[in-house]
Amino acid sequence: MKNSASDHSLYIESEEEEDEEKVFGRNGGEEEDDNGNDSDSSAEIQQQNQPGSYNTSWPQSYRQSIDLYSSVPSPSLTFLGTPTLQRLSSSFLSSSLTRRHTPESLSSVTKPLLQTDQADEKQPHQQRRSSYALLPPIPPSRRSSSLIKASKSHVSHELPTSRNSSFTQAVLNGMNVLCGVGILSTPYAAKEGGWLGLSILIIFGVLSFYTGLLLRRCLDSEPGLQTYPDIGQAAFGTAGRLVISIILYVELYASCVEYIILEGDNLSSLFPNAHLSFCGFNLNSHHLFALMTTLAVLPTVWLRDLRVLSYISAGGVIASVLVVLCLFWVGLIDQVGFHTKGTTLNLTGLPVAIGLYGFCYSGHAVFPNIYTSMEKPNQFPKVLLTCFLICTSMYAGVAVMGYTMFGESTSSQFTLNMPQGLVASKIAVWTTVVNPFTKYALTISPVALSLEELIPSKHLRSHPHIYAICIRTVLTFSTLFVGLAIPFFGLVMSLIGSLLAMLVALIFPCACFLSILRGKVTRFQVCVCIIIIMVGVISSVIGTYSALSKIIESLRS
Repeated sequence: MKNSASDHSLYIESEEEEDEEKVFGRNGGEEEDDNGNDSDSSAEIQQQNQPGSYNTSWPQSYRQSIDLYSSVPSPSLTFLGTPTLQRLSSSFLSSSLTRRHTPESLSSVTKPLLQTDQADEKQPHQQRRSSYALLPPIPPSRRSSSLIKASKSHVSHELPTSRNSSFTQAVLNGMNVLCGVGILSTPYAAKEGGWLGLSILIIFGVLSFYTGLLLRRCLDSEPGLQTYPDIGQAAFGTAGRLVISIILYVELYASCVEYIILEGDNLSSLFPNAHLSFCGFNLNSHHLFALMTTLAVLPTVWLRDLRVLSYISAGGVIASVLVVLCLFWVGLIDQVGFHTKGTTLNLTGLPVAIGLYGFCYSGHAVFPNIYTSMEKPNQFPKVLLTCFLICTSMYAGVAVMGYTMFGESTSSQFTLNMPQGLVASKIAVWTTVVNPFTKYALTISPVALSLEELIPSKHLRSHPHIYAICIRTVLTFSTLFVGLAIPFFGLVMSLIGSLLAMLVALIFPCACFLSILRGKVTRFQVCVCIIIIMVGVISSVIGTYSALSKIIESLRS
């Protein structure tokens, strides 16, 4: 949120940061005059806007919001609820999900949040902490203050990158991104494409690994590149940054729609007779649980500090492994058995399988963040290779196990096929149900923050929290409406994988690499990139057309 509070360049601090500064013994008694603040701020802004800096264009909140997927900070639960709207306006999301330092309108009797922070100049190695900030503490040697030029609407969101992630942490963060809800549909993809269709999973895995390395080459090409939108801007200017950012945000939004559909499907399978009649409206079990899920996640979307959700959602790797183990247990120990040999190749369903397999490797939006957060960046190829080997093995194993267990009756989520009377089945279903509750807010918040940046600062001078609440509420309920309108989990996932994941994982990395490093690439690299782009384009066209056709056909029936 952007707002002007004075005619001077000011540092933004929360009240809690103030208290912590007192504890750390920061000298707050001395104040510099306004001219001093202006000169310091101008020098800092000039340093930030040197060539190679890509933090001045929309979206400026991308780096910090996506960092929630690539780091596990210490949890701190802070809700929106405060006694008065005045306190809301000075706290809610004022330095919310992304350490977005946002000026608020202050009355003369309210303790100001806008202060000159000469302490940062006098003690550059002193670490500032905030209960509102959601990212892990940045090492003091790399910490600098974020500034807002109050006379302009520009807000600087970029902070120095913290390189403190070990090899193991980077692997876990990468797996947490790659191994998501897509694993539930790999048996369905095997059914749609046949056994030979599994080769597409392997091919996409290899190509996506290579394009992940290309993103690293792009980041290393010049200083100032830290995120995927930065790469797009370096390659194709502001238009490239805008297009890539929009596609990444649409992908996040579509994932939230998938969460709503998933919750409705799995909960309605547990309680098929649940329904609600109210004022002439009759809600069946699927609609009822989709609505209940939306109402349940709405308070988490309103959280001003999502570190606790980021901490919990990091257990996504454990949840995925647990669900896979439950599937294996049902097949091997509970003796559900393997009843089908399957189809060798199904050309009719192969396009849908292409989209489903493509969805499995849609983690490229986070790879730059993982790379720039690593303590030893030269280990990134090993991290990437480890993540892809483990996740691809899990995808292939689940696809083979699920398809041989359930055959042609395999559902878009294998949890819907598991016998409900078994303990392992209940564990798998409930793990699947609980996991999206921790991920929904983390997924939708970057989208909300990007929309807040587009609101003119003049509209945010009074009660800016109202805009934040409204945007998040509208986004949340819109995912409910889309989920109810298109309640086809597998087909929607195939559409996302074909239309969006192909662009993000295959096409854009190669195009950006060729554009940024033109003149420095070999002919072999050019040929490989062109082949990957062609594979991405063909897969995208075929998969998107097939998914849309099947969705329209399902809606008509």
